[in-house]
Amino acid sequence: MAPPISLMLEKDIEKLLIEAVHRHNGLCLKWVSPAFDGVPDRIILLPYKKIAFAELKAPGKKMRPLQLRRKIQLEHLGFKVYCIDCPLVIEPVLNEIEGGSI
Repeated sequence: MAPPISLMLEKDIEKLLIEAVHRHNGLCLKWVSPAFDGVPDRIILLPYKKIAFAELKAPGKKMRPLQLRRKIQLEHLGFKVYCIDCPLVIEPVLNEIEGGSI
């Protein structure tokens, strides 16, 4: 059983995201880029060529300045980038990636 939202760690939210993406028949890949710091934690790949990125944070934590710059860079290329700090937004985010609205 997951801890209360206010006590969740980043890894707890990341695990819930991975499980949810799998339920949507997708992949949630860890993104490691040694020569390019600040990239989002996960690449979300959903059926029908749906791609987005997710930065995971513990509840109430914010993205660092470099992470915000990378978010803007990816968005300028046309990709969606989400900062997920609460498990309650995971399903709405996945629905938006699939083509619905958040």
